Amino acid sequence: MMMKMLLTWVNCASVRWATRVQDIFTAGKLLALGLIIIMGIVQICKGEYFWLEPKNAFENFQEPDIGLIALAFLQGSFAYGGWNFLNYVTEELVNPYKNLPRAIFISIPLVTFVYVFANIAYVTAMSPQELLASNAVAVTFGEKLLGVMAWIMPISVALSTFGGVNGSLFTSSRLFFAGAREGHLPSILAMIHIKRCTPIPALLFTCLSTLLMLVTSDMYTLINYVGFINYLFYGVTVAGQIVLRWKKPDIPRPIKVNLIFPVIYLLFWAFLLVFSLWSEPIVCGIGLAIMLTGVPVYFLGVHWQNKPQCFNNFVDAMTRGGQKLCVVVYPQMDNKEEDVSEETKEQRAPIYKPGSEAGDGSHD
Repeated sequence: MMMKMLLTWVNCASVRWATRVQDIFTAGKLLALGLIIIMGIVQICKGEYFWLEPKNAFENFQEPDIGLIALAFLQGSFAYGGWNFLNYVTEELVNPYKNLPRAIFISIPLVTFVYVFANIAYVTAMSPQELLASNAVAVTFGEKLLGVMAWIMPISVALSTFGGVNGSLFTSSRLFFAGAREGHLPSILAMIHIKRCTPIPALLFTCLSTLLMLVTSDMYTLINYVGFINYLFYGVTVAGQIVLRWKKPDIPRPIKVNLIFPVIYLLFWAFLLVFSLWSEPIVCGIGLAIMLTGVPVYFLGVHWQNKPQCFNNFVDAMTRGGQKLCVVVYPQMDNKEEDVSEETKEQRAPIYKPGSEAGDGSHD
């Protein structure tokens, strides 16, 4: 909890500080994983690869279950969950149409390489049973091979967690920021600090919503909740891309991929969700129920247009109070005219707040 609050303060104070923290702790995490991989190579050179031999690696320790396999994919994919985070901060990227695909093309193979070889290194020193029994595999691995230097691994795990929380906070807050600009969330969340230019209300809302997840102390249950909801939204988003490609083939697409990739993704997505739901119906059902709590909020805040004046007065008073507390305003809009289509102007229309001093004319 204290770590989350500290990182929220850092992100509220400066975007530059937040990105520096991310750079430093990501570098520390990669160095620790590099050490694990090197130790694994040394183990293999010593002949310690019993669990890597095919006859041992593919030995069944329990009856195969397709539902458990899907659940394993769901939990394992949590480690690769950062692949989509850059999409949340495209406005803060330099030349996003060029750098966003480049960053994804570099990061996904790099992360896959590092994580796969780290897991290979683990099984040179630990049996599958030990891996399953360990609450922190890297720490157990370090205790077995590093001797007096085993303290390096707990510190590395802490650094990794710190960097992961910072990255999630930095990117996820931009979702609330963008949603509020489109009128789908309270307008206070679309405001930034007058001097620091950081989305303080969105960051505080992100911090509060994530702290609520601490009601469960079971990490694996929480991963199942988050993983199921995330992949449900990922699938709907990817399916939307296919529908738009079919219904609106002529709209501008600065970043365009072959449809075979979203189709393959949807096939894998369907397998993952269907069998995860079959294997853990209660956990996945709770995750689905958590997601559906947003439906009444949508109908109350967005779909219901003719709200009573007392409701609007209350929202306005809360917004003004939040502005004074956080010292935030709407981002200043660039006044120069852009050569955009009527459709684009219509899409941007909800961003501009009537009666406000300014709105942000850019899009996530």
